[in-house]
Amino acid sequence: MLQVDQLSRQGLHPFSLTLNPGECVMVRGASGAGKTLLLRALADLDPSQGAVSLNGVDRHAMTGPEWRRLVGYVPAEPGWWADEIADHFPDLPKAHSLAHSLGVSDDVFTRQVSQASTGERLRLALVRALLMEPQVLLLDEATAALDQTSTEKVETVIRHKMEQGLAVLWSTHDQAQAGRMSSRILMIDQGRISAS
Repeated sequence: MLQVDQLSRQGLHPFSLTLNPGECVMVRGASGAGKTLLLRALADLDPSQGAVSLNGVDRHAMTGPEWRRLVGYVPAEPGWWADEIADHFPDLPKAHSLAHSLGVSDDVFTRQVSQASTGERLRLALVRALLMEPQVLLLDEATAALDQTSTEKVETVIRHKMEQGLAVLWSTHDQAQAGRMSSRILMIDQGRISAS
């Protein structure tokens, strides 16, 4: 269980949240409303105030990398540190299997990052995050650049992981997706978060 108590940062007013295993909560709001600020604060990528804990363990009791393994974050524009796609995946057989379930062709792993489409890079970033087996997944517009078929595949994989206990906080502009995937919707406006 992810417990958030009065978390705040510049551009984000204090808010509290409980996210249970197997639950998906969607975050909606206009561009620039603060969705990415919220996710980055929860991933402990930017300075913030307030308490955040996972299963009763405060995030400050862990190193940043430990926290981000358990609370995975997939940004809208994922970062890549090597030219070759395969170099980002220490366990290629598992990566192939998961990528296949997301509709990504096997040959993508033979290419350079610059040769992959935006949609392929987004799905590969999701593969990379899921292979870490996080307990919580923070998704920032994970399907914004995808066609309907690819979006459905992503949603199917996320649902399957939720059935195994993954908790998901997902920012989206897609109202229909929010209705399909989430148990609750949070609205954010100028850094203020409220229940929908």
